[in-house]
Amino acid sequence: MKTPNYIEDMNEWINEFCFYIPINIRFSETDMFGHVNNVSPFIYFEEARIAYMKEINLFGDLKPGVNKVPVVSDLQCDYLKQIYFGEQIQMYVKTNNIGNSSIDIHYMGKNSQGEICLVGRGRIVQIDSSTGKAEPFNEEQIESLNSKKTINQ
Repeated sequence: MKTPNYIEDMNEWINEFCFYIPINIRFSETDMFGHVNNVSPFIYFEEARIAYMKEINLFGDLKPGVNKVPVVSDLQCDYLKQIYFGEQIQMYVKTNNIGNSSIDIHYMGKNSQGEICLVGRGRIVQIDSSTGKAEPFNEEQIESLNSKKTINQ
């Protein structure tokens, strides 16, 4: 397996994950060849990212009218092993780098045999919803991002 350029040491990178959610692969997420369509992992990333942000309480209650909101500024996926309808994967998420108003998040999907099927990364920027401009993280958010919480579902 060729290691993506955003991963320096694969073993160290894998061991830093402590948060995951299970993802059940639905028939509608597969293509005519029976494996997961290439857009579906981005949906899995979103589902895991939202659960992760809720778990660490990064943005509080995201409802209409909230002034600080997360926006995806880029997203990347590397496909390492095919995934099929009926399988379940564990989608791991971690904060890889914390900036002033953005975070680099990494993703890892493992199948039931513990094999890595896909990996990815993306930058999330916190913006002020009224101005559309980047908004720095406060101290409480930085503490949340540095926490190591695990979810077992």
